[in-house]
Amino acid sequence: MSRFSLELSIGERINMQRKRARVIYNPTSGKEVIKRELPYILNRLEDAGYETSTYATKAIGDATLEAKRASAAEFDLIIAAGGDGTLNEVISGLAPLENRPTIGLIPVGTTNDFARAMRIPLSVVGALDVICDGFEMPVDLGEIEGEKGDIHYFINIAGGGIMTELSYEVPSKLKTALGQLAYYVKGMEKLPLIKPTYIELEHDEGTFQGEVMVFLTSNSNSVGGFEKISPHASLNDGLFDLFILRKCNLFEFIHVVRLLLRGEHLSSSLVEHVKTSRVRMKTTEPMSLNIDGEYGGECTGEMRNLFRHLTVLAPNARIREMEDLNAQYEREQMIKQLFNVSLDKAE
Repeated sequence: MSRFSLELSIGERINMQRKRARVIYNPTSGKEVIKRELPYILNRLEDAGYETSTYATKAIGDATLEAKRASAAEFDLIIAAGGDGTLNEVISGLAPLENRPTIGLIPVGTTNDFARAMRIPLSVVGALDVICDGFEMPVDLGEIEGEKGDIHYFINIAGGGIMTELSYEVPSKLKTALGQLAYYVKGMEKLPLIKPTYIELEHDEGTFQGEVMVFLTSNSNSVGGFEKISPHASLNDGLFDLFILRKCNLFEFIHVVRLLLRGEHLSSSLVEHVKTSRVRMKTTEPMSLNIDGEYGGECTGEMRNLFRHLTVLAPNARIREMEDLNAQYEREQMIKQLFNVSLDKAE
């Protein structure tokens, strides 16, 4: 059987026998939409056969602790209702555990990158359709071990560089008022300040050494609301997509951003891209690390891909897309290997 064949049944709908669901929600996300929609959410889940309870986060780290408690209490389903930060806290609570319940998403944050990558509707009604009628999909998870042994997790993106700081530098009130536009406003403010930083990035194909404007280690195709940064990225192939933007001036930087908007950034000589299962980071000066849109310390240590470590409810069509992407990549690798063998024999 192919390494990329799904390990979970995808043709079987959620068993309608009584199961237990825990909704962990951020009451301030999305202009407090979850608080208003809670009765509807509970009714939908009850109708789908779930005995449901809720938990409202109050401070940073609450969702992580509650996810651990829900796992220990043997809940079948944990629903992360909020933005990318809420989801990251939930997966950070589940990742180190032996018992990892299935995850459902109700995305009501500012960018909702992972939900976009999963093709989960950005509405409460649509997201609940996926949860109640969807299918289980195994997904990769990123693990970061710092130089001091500290462990962090990411499900969508980890990266460094001045523009990656936008997501946690924009005030919450501004994000609530302006939505994703808040990031663009802050980005315009930071443009004149961009400068390169020297970094060493060791990956499966070798080592990059040099000054960069930004580097991104992505597990999906959606980063910061840009859904064309890695159009062929797979969420469960055991590999990250590593993007490196080399040192450039302001005008070159803006040009690459324009290419990115069209999905043509890989044509630029300033952009390096490689698929890798790990990335080791080393800098000579401080560089902040962005983990799923939140501050994650300094860019030191190693990122590792945890192959199909979590299970997330997804639309069946997206699961089929992942199967096709993984099969295509497997074929490309076989052709590449055969080509290299032929070259070796010719020499």
